[in-house]
Amino acid sequence: MFNVLHLCFLLCTQICSACKLLGKFEMQDIFKEGDIMIGGIFPIFNKQENVLVSFEKTPPRHQCKLFDLRAYRWTRIMMFAIDEINRDDRLLPNISLGYRMLDSCASPTIVLRAALTLVSGSEDKGSECHPPPITALIAESGSTQSLVVAEALGPFEVPMISYFSTCECLSDKKKYPAFFRTIPSYYHEAKALALLAKRFGWTWIGAVLSDNEYGRYGIARFTKEVEEVEVCIAFVGSILRTSPQSKILEVVEMIKKSKVKVILAIVPEGDLYPLMLEVLKQNITGIQWLASSAWVTANRPSTPEMFKSFRGTIGFVVRKIAMPKFGLLLKDINPYQVTESSFVSDFWETIVGCRPSTAANIIPNITKICTGNEKVDYTNNFFDVSQLRIAYNVYQGVYAIAHALHRVVFCEMPGSYVPRKCLNVSQITPKMVSEKLKDVRFVDQFGGEVYFDQNGDPPATYEIINWQLREGAVQHIPVGHFRISANGKYDLVIDEDKIVWNTGNLTPKAVCSEICPLGTRKARIKGLPVCCFDCIPCADGSISNTTGAADCIICPIEYWSNERKDSCIMKVTEFLSYTETMGIVLVALSLFGACLTFSTLVVFIHFRETPIVKANNSELSLLLLVSLILCFLCPVTFIGEPTVWSCMLRHTAFGITFALCISCVLGKTIVVVTAFRATLPGNNMAAKFGPAQQRGIVCSCTVIQVVICILWLNISPPFPNKLYEQSNKKIILECNTGSDAAFYSVLGYISLLAVICLVLAFLARKLPDNFNEAKMITFSMLIFCAVWITFIPAYISSPGKYTVAVEIFAILSSAFGLLLCIFMPKCYIILIKPERNTKKHMMGKNLKPAM
Repeated sequence: MFNVLHLCFLLCTQICSACKLLGKFEMQDIFKEGDIMIGGIFPIFNKQENVLVSFEKTPPRHQCKLFDLRAYRWTRIMMFAIDEINRDDRLLPNISLGYRMLDSCASPTIVLRAALTLVSGSEDKGSECHPPPITALIAESGSTQSLVVAEALGPFEVPMISYFSTCECLSDKKKYPAFFRTIPSYYHEAKALALLAKRFGWTWIGAVLSDNEYGRYGIARFTKEVEEVEVCIAFVGSILRTSPQSKILEVVEMIKKSKVKVILAIVPEGDLYPLMLEVLKQNITGIQWLASSAWVTANRPSTPEMFKSFRGTIGFVVRKIAMPKFGLLLKDINPYQVTESSFVSDFWETIVGCRPSTAANIIPNITKICTGNEKVDYTNNFFDVSQLRIAYNVYQGVYAIAHALHRVVFCEMPGSYVPRKCLNVSQITPKMVSEKLKDVRFVDQFGGEVYFDQNGDPPATYEIINWQLREGAVQHIPVGHFRISANGKYDLVIDEDKIVWNTGNLTPKAVCSEICPLGTRKARIKGLPVCCFDCIPCADGSISNTTGAADCIICPIEYWSNERKDSCIMKVTEFLSYTETMGIVLVALSLFGACLTFSTLVVFIHFRETPIVKANNSELSLLLLVSLILCFLCPVTFIGEPTVWSCMLRHTAFGITFALCISCVLGKTIVVVTAFRATLPGNNMAAKFGPAQQRGIVCSCTVIQVVICILWLNISPPFPNKLYEQSNKKIILECNTGSDAAFYSVLGYISLLAVICLVLAFLARKLPDNFNEAKMITFSMLIFCAVWITFIPAYISSPGKYTVAVEIFAILSSAFGLLLCIFMPKCYIILIKPERNTKKHMMGKNLKPAM
């Protein structure tokens, strides 16, 4: 429709020889003539009477009801501001501003009539085409009405400044290039409300919105903002002031069934008031209301009766200003003065309760006629100018237009010493004013800075208002503020001690699910919003150290979760220590074996001249006992916390000492075999295998193991290592062999020597003698081999410190096997049966013993 209107206008100006009004709307106005005219549209009445339109004849003149004192005060402050400007010698000197203000009745259709009335010419202008008679417009309070006006006047490029329309959609300069406003966009208010919800932990809230662009854009912006802080909308109810009672009851039932404790109302006061009455009627209490700036400071609902259900309402409003001079002007309003404008009779009827006898629209026997002696109650909020908010926006809008006009006419900033005109008033076009409005920037007499950003919006600054009952009246108490800091961040400051909640001093709770405690995480419930969830304990090894955690945090590799799953604790470091029972037992066995071996050594040294010691090669026996002592002491290096040196020592000491031990046993086995072979005729083997050869066998066999160990230490030595895989709650400290090949080479070499000993001893087991040492060696090697064969699977399958214990057990078992099998029979004869310790007894069947 508006594009067609634009085309008609262009067609008229280009090809028609004259412009002609085809009709006009009969609209009551507030008018004052001036050199430059400014229009104004205000919802002086709050509700339009229902009219049935047949489209067969001209609709009747619209009828409105519910006179709005607050909106009427806005008209008065526009008059006040224009009068101030006209008296100012520095701003538009010698140029008078006039105004024409119309009522929108808070209706999109009537506001369109008002807009077209303001931009259309008058019959008395003759047949010439004229530009719109207004150069700028102050309009409108509702976002829906402002959208209608902006669409209608867009083709004419008439600058429009809104004082109360916050819809974010109006910031689109491509659609509305000439739209400006002195109230911040709801974009910032939505961010403030989202931060407020986050501040108090409200994650499950209801929403009531007006069923128009203001409500729909508002809830969309709020929903987008709260997505980041996981706030969910439990329900959305939509209403309008024209909604039937059934729709109001539907929203009330929605509120009652949802059981939410916090409700956001993005609704103008006129749309919300019927719902508030129904909420009060049904005695719905216990709900914390979040108010948009469109109604939080409205006077009509701010009553002690309404406070019963809306106690503690909290919301954001623009800054307030006190204007004492304006208060004097309001008190001078009198319907009996000739100079008074339209709507004064309606104002007087609302304030005093009767209409002047000279007023229009008097219904006989129904309308109460004033006597002229009525007194005005100046305690009415209408006369309170100490907290002007929206009225101040109107005031700033008028001054912004005046500054833009000054720049157009004088081509300079207001306040120049000698202003110089560069343009006649008749040459001013709305587009010129619109362009200059973009550059306007000044500080008014109250210290407020007025300018518009690239979207035509002012800077965002809000007060946080709380409804409190004081001295029997509802008061709007400031409890904080919200503004954009210099670095672009949003700053929300709240004095929580000043807030009175609907629940008293206790902050309301608004959650679908209670916040998850420490040690748990959220788990979404299928089919429900993100704010509804179950709390699942964290898995072992993970924690949540904050309440309401979305996910659990996996502990670092050296840490594990405690029982409550709310902190990571250092894992227990496990190794075979000297202080635990197993370590003590193994150390005791090791020392016992070493002491027993040392005692045997002492016995052998003491009885070294006896036949049994001589017959069994005393030199090799003593060397074997010394190596067994080292073997018994070797496990001591396996106990305790692994270090670099202990790891290298334990494996190499084990390998070399056992190689020495088995080498000695191998030497003794060869001595036994050669000794008895020497008794055969012509056999001189004993002469060839004397002490020197015996030492050579022991040294050469041991040196090979030493070489293997040296290569091992140089190429890939053992090192301390931490194992995390074997146990979740423990760190296994072990000595990594560095090279498995080297480790098994050491074991393999010892096993090779043991197998050779076993074979030789087995072959010599039936040689004649009363004491055949080959039998003892055979038994000892069988035990040795059995121990180390079973050691390998046990070693591989044992976890943690038990791996070390298995290795120590194998060392001690094999050492005890060698000690007991080889030396226990000899010690028995030496100490218990000394009568057998004779050469004769040792020779047995006339065989000579080997020396």
